[in-house]
Amino acid sequence: MSEQQQPASPAPVKVGNPKRKKALVLLAVGVAVVGVAWGAWEWLVASHYEDTDNAYVQGNVVQITPQIGGTVMEIHADETDFVKAGQPLVKFDPADAKVNLEQAEANLGQTVRQVRTLYANNGSLGAQVNLREADVAKAEADVARATDDYKRREALVGNGAVSREELNHAREQLSAARSTLAAAQAAVVGAREQLASNQAMTSGTDVESHPQVQAAAARVREAWLAQQRSVLVAPVDGYVAKRTVQLGQRVAAGTPLMSIVPLNQVWVDANFKEVQLRKIRLDQPVTLTADLYGKRVEYKGRVAGLGVGTGAAFSLLPAQNATGNWIKVVQRVPVRIALDSQQVKEHPLRVGLSMEASVDVSKQEGKTLADAPRATAVTQTQVFSSQDDGAEAEVRRVIAMNSGSAHQSVQGGPPAKRH
Repeated sequence: MSEQQQPASPAPVKVGNPKRKKALVLLAVGVAVVGVAWGAWEWLVASHYEDTDNAYVQGNVVQITPQIGGTVMEIHADETDFVKAGQPLVKFDPADAKVNLEQAEANLGQTVRQVRTLYANNGSLGAQVNLREADVAKAEADVARATDDYKRREALVGNGAVSREELNHAREQLSAARSTLAAAQAAVVGAREQLASNQAMTSGTDVESHPQVQAAAARVREAWLAQQRSVLVAPVDGYVAKRTVQLGQRVAAGTPLMSIVPLNQVWVDANFKEVQLRKIRLDQPVTLTADLYGKRVEYKGRVAGLGVGTGAAFSLLPAQNATGNWIKVVQRVPVRIALDSQQVKEHPLRVGLSMEASVDVSKQEGKTLADAPRATAVTQTQVFSSQDDGAEAEVRRVIAMNSGSAHQSVQGGPPAKRH
């Protein structure tokens, strides 16, 4: 058979697909690189942060409640209004408080006059003691004279110079003189006891500092405070919310009328899972974003404290897990985060807004619980400390009006204080 007639040999068959193999290799390398990168990121970065979106803005909600009852005459603040500390919010009808103050002032004036009478009685009772002692001296002289007369007549009755009847008269006069002396001595004792009793009411004090006057003065101060409290003032700077009071409403002491929220004193409560609390410490830095502003505004904060219990532990109806059917639920613990006041001022927040919090847990030097009491007050106000400023001046005015010569030395008692 010639070369030309021989059959052609079959073409070699290619084993595998080089392109597919190359693609799989590249994919495997890519997955390996991504895994290594993710592991490196998790080890170097993610493990240093604890994140949660279960975080909300919290703040002090100051309830405005009256300390006395009254009828609402004026309302000086409404929803969303900004108020300053000490600014009037609600005014009650002052008529009742005014009447009570006038009654207390009248009672104080009457008490001052009664106490002045006590001091004046010291002198008159002292004079009564002197008078009764003079009566005793006179009675003693009468007894001595009657005794002498009786003895002389008794000596003469034997020789008939004095009759028996005259001797009996002398004896009766002596008996009457002795009775008069006994009565005078008893009167002295009674007068001295009255003087001692009156002096016990006045010794060691003056008219102004007398307990009865002080008690009446306390009622004047109480009535003065009630009159001042007929105007409710804002205890702090903030914004008005939840106003429920209406004109003409008769409210009792302690009734909530409105609330004030100081938005410059807000914080964030971030509810972390219990497994996230292992590395969270006090004073660790926190980065936060609010849904209100989005990612363009980033707040800087710090961990101010960790809750002492889960939310379920302090709920109104705590869970009862000692049952036959039980499903484990991961618990959350509130972590308080303090915010930068300057940032809050530039980008105000509202109570209840949603936040996202990321805690940098790379530093573990801090503590999980505070071990020392707070050195200063959490918050305070001075607006109520001046309400009784005029009360003392009013008390002194009423006392001065009813003291008469109380500023001079009173007979039988120490001099009154000078104003």
